[in-house]
Amino acid sequence: MNISTSNRSGRFQMLAGGLLLLACGMSTGCQIDVAGQTLPSPYHLSDDVQYYAPGPEFKLANEAAALAEQRAQEISEPQGAPTP
Repeated sequence: MNISTSNRSGRFQMLAGGLLLLACGMSTGCQIDVAGQTLPSPYHLSDDVQYYAPGPEFKLANEAAALAEQRAQEISEPQGAPTP
């Protein structure tokens, strides 16, 4: 084997390996996980916001308001004292 042939072969292998490594790195991306979020996402510019505003602490607020309104409408009349 000629020295120049093996030198070219080694250079070609190094170049091919470097290009393969670069292609693998670009295809996987570089994402990290911070506080449950994947940053940066490949769709971070077009992705919708995934934030939901907190709701009321008491889940049955509408039902409680309806019951209170119904109780307010049911005013009982006082009973008169029995006559002897």
